[in-house]
Amino acid sequence: MAAALVLAQLKAQMALPGYARSPSLGLLYITDHYADEAAQLLEFMSQQLPEVKAWSGTVGMGVAANNAEYFDEPALSVLLCDIPPEQWRIFSGIAPIPRKGLSDFAAQTALVHADEFTPDLSEVLEEMAQRTSAHYLFGGVTASRGPKVQFALDLLREHQREQDGEDSGVLQGGLSGVAFSPQVQWISRVTQGCRPIAPWGVVTASQDNLVLELDGVPALDVLLETLGITLEGDTQPAIQAVNSTMAALLDAGSRQPHNTGHFGAQARVRHIVGLDATRRGVALETLVDVGSLLAFCQRHQSTARADLMRICAEIREELEPAEDVLPVHGSTRVDEVAAYERTAASRRILGAVYVSCSDRSGQFFGGSSAELQIVRRALGDVPLVGFFARGEIAAHRLYGDTGVLTVFVGSTGVA
Repeated sequence: MAAALVLAQLKAQMALPGYARSPSLGLLYITDHYADEAAQLLEFMSQQLPEVKAWSGTVGMGVAANNAEYFDEPALSVLLCDIPPEQWRIFSGIAPIPRKGLSDFAAQTALVHADEFTPDLSEVLEEMAQRTSAHYLFGGVTASRGPKVQFALDLLREHQREQDGEDSGVLQGGLSGVAFSPQVQWISRVTQGCRPIAPWGVVTASQDNLVLELDGVPALDVLLETLGITLEGDTQPAIQAVNSTMAALLDAGSRQPHNTGHFGAQARVRHIVGLDATRRGVALETLVDVGSLLAFCQRHQSTARADLMRICAEIREELEPAEDVLPVHGSTRVDEVAAYERTAASRRILGAVYVSCSDRSGQFFGGSSAELQIVRRALGDVPLVGFFARGEIAAHRLYGDTGVLTVFVGSTGVA
């Protein structure tokens, strides 16, 4: 029933001006309530939309659709893209993004869906970004309490095969997604949801994911002093304080940023997963190199709202013509008018993909769908899909507690 309702909406939109009339690529996101039915859903959508030759997507704790979020409930969201097949490639572990110069397809960027248990995921993302001319990926980590499924079906090239030889578009594990050629225009931004509660410090000692020292001081002592807590006596208040605290990281060699009360896109926020009272260390959910910069932080609603509005404003500003000259009223110069119309059309937002952390959903922004409504007010009524992830991907990095907003611009239609 859910798929039939989505299909009816899509076909109604396809009949309207300004929407995709002949889409070749579909993005499909489902909540984990439908993870067990992923294959049936993909088969249904493929049969009902035979003109769509490829599908990509994954499962999340929630999905986004225009100005609404559907979190922890049965839902699916679909974006149809009228992009020529030669301008995109479905990839997966079976058919990875080709290396530069080894294929007739050159990837500029890629939408990536990843399994959180992929070995050395951060390193894999870095290597994959190197295969794109922009050195930029966008997407997120699958989030599911059941099967962590991904959709990667290419009916044109038929890369995916089951053991019985039939096409299969539902995968588990590894990475998959869509690579886009330079002809596909896009703008992408990262928004953070945390603010620092302590100054940046240099990691002067670490072991794997355990931070041992910050500026020569035991990391656990720095954390306890920052939070004003102790591990002696009743530890419940301390545990609650630590559970609400995370750590922002900057790569070794980075300049220490000014304390502006928010993080830039270079900062990666990671969860604290343990404390080592013996070695006075703080364990994070990622490897930490000596020389990295670290700042303890916490989620903050007004900071997250302001930063989301900031990236939306940046996208709008980038789309505004900087030096275009409007045609003179009553001008008969057809070439002048046509040139201006082409420029204006090339900057129109055609569709968007938004991947947000599952911890940011619901009431964190002040109410149901408040996060998506901020995006809608800033970008206008543009087709948007996405999902709430276990981690967010932007450039070559894996983030946490962030949102990654990517918009497509140009003359290509979407529905």
